[in-house]
Amino acid sequence: MEVISGGFHAVFPMEDGSRVGEARRHAAQLALDCGLDETEAGRLALVVTELGNNLARHAVRGRLLLSPRPALGEVDVIALDEGPGIANLERSLVDGFSTAGTPGTGLGAVRRLARQFDIHSSVPGGTVVLARVGAGPGPQEGHAICVGAVAIAAPGERVCGDGWAFALQGDVAALLVADGLGHGPDAAEAAAAAIEAFMEDPLASPRVLLAHIHQRLRSTRGAAVMLLQADVASGTVRSAGAGNVMARLVSGTSDRALLSQHGTAGIAVRTPEEQCIAWPEHALLVVSTDGIETRWPPTVLAPLLGRDPTLAAAVLVRDHCRGRDDATVAVLRRKD
Repeated sequence: MEVISGGFHAVFPMEDGSRVGEARRHAAQLALDCGLDETEAGRLALVVTELGNNLARHAVRGRLLLSPRPALGEVDVIALDEGPGIANLERSLVDGFSTAGTPGTGLGAVRRLARQFDIHSSVPGGTVVLARVGAGPGPQEGHAICVGAVAIAAPGERVCGDGWAFALQGDVAALLVADGLGHGPDAAEAAAAAIEAFMEDPLASPRVLLAHIHQRLRSTRGAAVMLLQADVASGTVRSAGAGNVMARLVSGTSDRALLSQHGTAGIAVRTPEEQCIAWPEHALLVVSTDGIETRWPPTVLAPLLGRDPTLAAAVLVRDHCRGRDDATVAVLRRKD
């Protein structure tokens, strides 16, 4: 079984080139935290520099998001912007292409330097770039499901009160998303306690896990939680939740919400109930905390159904974040 969890993404607005150095220094610390060797740390610095400079020079409201994944020996780098978009994506990945008189090696270099790379762009909506840098074998091999998540802290906070974790085993994947009440350190403590309880037996039924997490969170301020277990072989999703963490099954032809009962884990939860529904073949499972608007149109994810799930999560954070609370989106899908 492979367990994937991550801290939140530190956000660096790229209003001008001076912010690139700040992001690069933070990336250097993440490289140490994740055990990257000198070569990989150098690759990470170059990726952050290239993407940061591209955002500062060309983008509308460009932001770099950086997150460590120490257990996987890698660092996530995400570049977001709100325009103008890239009209010829294939050409933009060729060295020497430039629209601003620069050498034009940015995106091509990033793709070579990263262990995993993906990009989505629309005109005039904007661009999302994902680059993972690390020296390990790479996650999610040997499993039928791939996953991704983006989490950012509330404005002005140094920690995120949301938490997320995946467990992968062959045809089955389990997911927990927890939203500690409020935000700041106490909320983060509650979310961390939920993840710790989940990790003890992540492939147990969601109903059993919800009851277990409820007991473990009694010494905290409590959290809203959503638990999912997706099974490719049976084509089903089982779920149980308490509070306002939302879950949706979204594809080009369907959009269905998964039910969550009233209550707060650690404070008051009725006897946990479990739902089991069919999982359409091409549907994404999307779980988000209340820092994300709930009524986003499913069409925004249509171009991303077969892509790295982190891209879908990043697009929702970019376009539908409320901007006043912690915000998390976690996504999983079948592999092609």
